Amino acid sequence: MNPQDTQPVKAGPPLLALAVGAFGIGVTEFSPMGLLPVIADGVNVSIPSAGMLVSAYAIGVMVGAPLMTLAFSRWSRRKALILLMAIFTIGNVLSALSPNYTTLLLARLVTSLNHGAFFGLGSLVAASVVPRHKQASAVATMFMGLTIANVGGVPAATWLGQAIGWRMSFAATAVLGLIAMLSLWLALPAGEAGRRPNVRHELAVLKSPAVLLALLTTVLGAGAMFTLYTYIAPTLAEITGASPAFVTGMLVLIGLGFTLGNGVGGRMADRSLDGTLIFFLVLVIADLLAFPWLASTPVGAAISLLIFGVATFAVVPPLQMRVMRAATDAPGLASSMNVGAFNLGNAVGAAAGGAVISAGLGYAAVPISGAVIATAGLALVLLQRASNVRRRKLAMQGC
Repeated sequence: MNPQDTQPVKAGPPLLALAVGAFGIGVTEFSPMGLLPVIADGVNVSIPSAGMLVSAYAIGVMVGAPLMTLAFSRWSRRKALILLMAIFTIGNVLSALSPNYTTLLLARLVTSLNHGAFFGLGSLVAASVVPRHKQASAVATMFMGLTIANVGGVPAATWLGQAIGWRMSFAATAVLGLIAMLSLWLALPAGEAGRRPNVRHELAVLKSPAVLLALLTTVLGAGAMFTLYTYIAPTLAEITGASPAFVTGMLVLIGLGFTLGNGVGGRMADRSLDGTLIFFLVLVIADLLAFPWLASTPVGAAISLLIFGVATFAVVPPLQMRVMRAATDAPGLASSMNVGAFNLGNAVGAAAGGAVISAGLGYAAVPISGAVIATAGLALVLLQRASNVRRRKLAMQGC
């Protein structure tokens, strides 16, 4: 255990500082969704090709999560989190200066390297400053920065990118990185250096069937979300006939849904992780199946997207806690890997949506493919829950 974990600290300032970092990461992760047409035109590629910027970022998170977590494990958590936000800031500056698609793709990869380790280490810090029965809510508080980014930060970045160019959107996001670094430095205790990790022991934890199933569930849950969210701007333009202003408004509405869902999901997960996942995954499936019909009118689109935001982000706190509790011997690495799994799901969703569009099935088929992915995630939760019930019954019989 890192010595700083044992220090009594007030929960408010650390959670707020972590939320500020999460806000910046949320802006840089989600803002390209609303700017895909603008970015595609700016670097002379198709919209599905521009969607690969989302996939590249997600893959970078997945690869960087374990590597950066292990690399920074000997640093104090405050220093590690500040350095991770420095990588975030540099990546966004490089994105703003990218002269073409290839360099922008590489810059997004650099930006993504901080993501998994920040949320992984941040989840441990958040959970360490509250009692066990409030840990899911504390993790949700950190992720609240991510959801609030979708209420104000992402729409603002989208408006900025549409008004004066996508490069300025990335430049403004880099400033958020500097603010996050200052917040973390002021709010977190200095702590002491951690111990050199036993890499073989930590990686061995990831071989556990319970951990692997939890990570795969995260991949599928995020995949369902990002199948539609990645292509939300062209999908609304095609089905609803949406203007850029309407798309911006819908991004705000989705962000409100994310914020509501994150809070509700965290509180419900304190009582039942599996029950929360099952309820909201069913809601995701129903909403995505109904989206092509609901989105034929602006009011229907607004209702569907609000439900989409609530349901898709309500599963995030229980998914994060599920993995951390399944990997008690290496919670930091497992937590980071879960964030990587979430972003692998982003890549899967973006690729699935792009494949549907490229196949000529139309934008109405995009949310349907997301519903299929969510159904697979729901099946995994139900299977693992049934397995846990059988295991408890056998244990009781053994007694």
